Amino acid sequence: MRPRKAYEWLVEHHRINARYDSIRELLGWDQRTHLPKGGQANRAAQITTLAGLISGRKTDPKIGDMLGDVEGSSLVRNKLSDEAVNVREWRRAYDRAKKIPEWLAVQIARISSECEMAWQSARQANDWQSFMPHLGSLVELKREEAGRLTTTGTAYDSLIKQFEPGETAESLAAIFSKMVKPLIDLTNEIRESPFQPDPEILQGYSPIWKQKELIRQITGRVGYDLDSGQIDRSSHPFTSAIGPGDVRITTRYRADSFAEALFSAIHESGHALYEQGLPPEHWGTPRGTAVSMAIHESQSLMWENMIARSTGFWKMFYPSLQTHFPWLESIPRDSFHFAVNRVQPGLIRTEADEVTYNLHVILRFELEKALIGREIEVEDLPHAWNEKMKKYLLIKPPDYAQGVMQDVHWAAGAFGYFPSYALGTVYAAQFYAKAAKDIGDPESFFEAGHFGPFLAWFRGKIYSQGSRYLPRALVKTVTGEELNPRHLIDYLDKKYGMLYALC
Repeated sequence: MRPRKAYEWLVEHHRINARYDSIRELLGWDQRTHLPKGGQANRAAQITTLAGLISGRKTDPKIGDMLGDVEGSSLVRNKLSDEAVNVREWRRAYDRAKKIPEWLAVQIARISSECEMAWQSARQANDWQSFMPHLGSLVELKREEAGRLTTTGTAYDSLIKQFEPGETAESLAAIFSKMVKPLIDLTNEIRESPFQPDPEILQGYSPIWKQKELIRQITGRVGYDLDSGQIDRSSHPFTSAIGPGDVRITTRYRADSFAEALFSAIHESGHALYEQGLPPEHWGTPRGTAVSMAIHESQSLMWENMIARSTGFWKMFYPSLQTHFPWLESIPRDSFHFAVNRVQPGLIRTEADEVTYNLHVILRFELEKALIGREIEVEDLPHAWNEKMKKYLLIKPPDYAQGVMQDVHWAAGAFGYFPSYALGTVYAAQFYAKAAKDIGDPESFFEAGHFGPFLAWFRGKIYSQGSRYLPRALVKTVTGEELNPRHLIDYLDKKYGMLYALC
């Protein structure tokens, strides 16, 4: 077949695959937000059936034939053309998918769905013993998957590459090793500072309906298109990119404080802004797909922390916050700003401050590396977790729910995902520094409520590129330098040095 005809077949085939993936995403969104308990078994069966169908389509031998007709042709001579990018990524995905038999793909989908539903109830009950068998079964399947995917490097490397193309446990450890000591040192300096914020000023009666109203106002103002999205409630905040014109986010609420719901929603809005900024004409192909989870997390973490915890942001939004929650009227804005940037080692990753956040992530990276590598077993996780919490954060969880069971990722089978969070903060700081050089002081825009110029920079430089560049190449192309964690450390030192009056 001629290369152009073969390429057109590949586009259509993968767009149909994308529609099936979209259906699975919608089922997952419903499972986490609205599914009644009685429907859990049927939902697992639905997802299992769909997984088998998708696996069959993604391993169709005709894909290999069509790729062979296109590869080496003039159609893909320019390595950064739309066609070449799509063919490169289709080849990578096809070669990976062929290594996973359909029975394994179906089993992973079924057990992941059952495990996640078991986690939802077990975490609420602080019941590790009932959850452990589910997780154990899933880990064995993920080890089987990793083993089949591994050709070079470690089994864990093969799971990392699903989320971070081009990365390995070794390359990530090299980045993280440059972060741990500076983060611990800064945490200790802050702990010893005589200037400490009052966290109690963030506690007050915050009607959930008012929180919802405020979140819609703020996320819409920063650029989240609510005509192409919606905001729901779930036990663990997440973003679902269902398809073009449908990118949904969730958050969770506490009636005694607005902070968790607000910052979680802004975090998820960062993901949604990326998805809504991808080129719609390329939907269903790699050119219309986010390049990696770390680049994705760079946006959610940047919007949540570097933007939504900035001085300029709250000069804009604090009056509205006080209107929604009158108990804040007696709290000066500077005191509020200090409180939302409080550094205090805590138990929960999603509630962690910017300084200690990556220590939570590195802890998980080390544990799942050991778990997939069979250095530890599932029954060892609670003890291993607590030991690393003491090592990195000097605290010990009082129970399973606030310790080893707090995250949904392992229950959902997302082994290899956690490193993306820490890597994302490194990308975020480097992108932010470059954006500031190109467009001027971002905080002056935030203070005026003008998020458009900042968002436009990211849409042009990152979102619109889809998977044109691999992550490390993207950061080099956008910023002009290799990935460098020094940007993150400098940002944290400057910001928290000022807040806590450090020498």
